[in-house]
Amino acid sequence: MRRFGRIIGLLGLGWLAWRMLGPERTPAAGGVQERPLLVPGRTVFVGRQELFVRETGPVGAPVIVLVHGWSFDGEMTYHRLVPLLADRYRVILPDMRNHGKSDRLRGRFEIEDVADDLAGVLDAIGVSRVDTIVGYSMGGMVAQAFARRYPGRCDRLVLGATAAYAIPRMRAAAKVAFVLARAVARVSTKESAIITYQIVMRTGLVEQRHGRWLWDSLMNRDATLFYESGFAVWRFDSRAWAAGLGVPVLVIIPSIDRVIAADAQRELAGLIPDARVIEMEGTGHEAVLARPDDIAQAIESFIVETSA
Repeated sequence: MRRFGRIIGLLGLGWLAWRMLGPERTPAAGGVQERPLLVPGRTVFVGRQELFVRETGPVGAPVIVLVHGWSFDGEMTYHRLVPLLADRYRVILPDMRNHGKSDRLRGRFEIEDVADDLAGVLDAIGVSRVDTIVGYSMGGMVAQAFARRYPGRCDRLVLGATAAYAIPRMRAAAKVAFVLARAVARVSTKESAIITYQIVMRTGLVEQRHGRWLWDSLMNRDATLFYESGFAVWRFDSRAWAAGLGVPVLVIIPSIDRVIAADAQRELAGLIPDARVIEMEGTGHEAVLARPDDIAQAIESFIVETSA
């Protein structure tokens, strides 16, 4: 047993030395490399914090706001969906706090704080009312909180791969896992970036010509603040008030989601009176990247149905 412990200790010291003293290598990305979404953005101030937002599509068209989830920023989450909507809608794509090009804000926060950030971004760009808010994963929780805190500011919600209570079981274990993962990431964020990069590239969710962009985006993370978002998701609970959102809601459920269980997503749909539900069979949490055409069609059909 002692020998095994020594081996583990030596391996740990070797890894630490490699991360501290070794070269900074990046995955090979062949061919011409480019960004997937050439939509320029700008920053706006919400209080003292500076948040980044992109806008595209016809001025005066119905407004769709796309709210990303934990880990991926707006461009990473929606780069395949935006081109399918931008010819008919004014698409607003913010990077929420601690993601993408927006400010890193130290300290604990709640999902409701991110909803307030979103309201501030919309105020700053002169949008008083939104036709549709699309929230994916953590973004779906933000969308719920926004509709509750700012009644009358959006006409409908599309909630994808999200929940009212995302981690209903083994909550203590999940929190411990977050703490341990954060500890490792504080030493090196590269390992989690490598795992995510390999999964995304090998499954074709991001094209090879966008590989360098993906890698750079994955490495643009603050380990502590990354997990602050996770803890906010862990604490979020809309079960007591989701029934009163007061707007039409479409819930899109990837049937084999391993990040937010499909049963938790079905629970959310069941809490909301008259919620429309679409189950995307055979796809997981990556549905927004794997099946953007189906999601775009679902959003547009829902808008048409609820606009009549």
